[in-house]
Amino acid sequence: MGRGDGHDDALRRWLREAGGWLVVDGALGTELEAHGADLQDELWSARCLVSAPHLIRKVHLDYLDAGANIITTASYQATLQGFQSRGVSREQGEALLRRSVQIAQEARAIFVEGRSKGPYAARDEYDGVASRARRPVLVAASVGSYGAYLADGSEYTGDYGRSVTKEALKNFHRRRLQVLADAGPDLIAFETIPNKLEAQAYAELLEENDISIPAWFSFTSKDGANAASGDPITECAAIADSCRRVAAVGINCTAPRLIHGLVLSISKVASKPIVVYPNTGETYVAETKEWVCVAGLGCCWRWCGGDGLRVVRRQVEAGGRLPRGRVLQDGPGDGEGHRAGAARGGCCLRRRCRRRLPCGGRP
Repeated sequence: MGRGDGHDDALRRWLREAGGWLVVDGALGTELEAHGADLQDELWSARCLVSAPHLIRKVHLDYLDAGANIITTASYQATLQGFQSRGVSREQGEALLRRSVQIAQEARAIFVEGRSKGPYAARDEYDGVASRARRPVLVAASVGSYGAYLADGSEYTGDYGRSVTKEALKNFHRRRLQVLADAGPDLIAFETIPNKLEAQAYAELLEENDISIPAWFSFTSKDGANAASGDPITECAAIADSCRRVAAVGINCTAPRLIHGLVLSISKVASKPIVVYPNTGETYVAETKEWVCVAGLGCCWRWCGGDGLRVVRRQVEAGGRLPRGRVLQDGPGDGEGHRAGAARGGCCLRRRCRRRLPCGGRP
């Protein structure tokens, strides 16, 4: 089911059905913690696949209720190697990967059923979206970078060391990609890609494994011109654009102030839809596993959870410009960074803000 002959243009069709925009969900870890989950673990949100799958389903439903078109699975930090390091067998690890997709699919089924009757019908009317009863509701299987598995912050630097080759990255990701694809998601989201090497590994894996499910590549950036590793963002985006199995390319876990320029740069080399989901604008400190404020960078901006996503959804429906570059569009830009397609209500687990400096926002 997940692997087949060729790659169709499903994402563009879904974009057309949604009126040119697809709204993606927001941070999973942040919302799981808000519901009482303990994520003090190297598996991060993937821990809840074992300990609290009902909370994952609840967060998926909250985002769908808030207007999301796409929900991402709790598999960002879920790797077979990571599970095995915690005493989980390979077979059990593969079952947990499949379960991450199944939980999202279950949430979608509950939501779709509830739109025509029950509490979700009332909520749709409250949000003014009752006319969109047939809007696309999609499941994207999340694939975190190799750095996410290392849990040392290297997904924000791209520094994997000289010993990590493209073949090593392919061997690391191959089986996880196969299992997730065979679970039947609508999309595969390769997230927080910090360097060109890993993008090349992903593109080759998609071809070698004949993955027919549309994928998106989203990169991280610290300076608005390059991926986290220092590789030019244009070169990274070109890899995604040249792979026929990649349906969209974009940016995630990056400061909102950098998004506009990055979208313009990507647009110069990529003709595919662009996906954007920034973080709070803070800096990640691997030693303490915290997001902290940095002087002059506009930190503490936060728009996570269902409330933030409702604002994004309403602005999309009203045809307004999304705040802080939260845009994705299918088609040529208008000179203002607008390209169509997907926006998201924030990304990354936000543990707390250290208020050593005056911050303009609210944690």
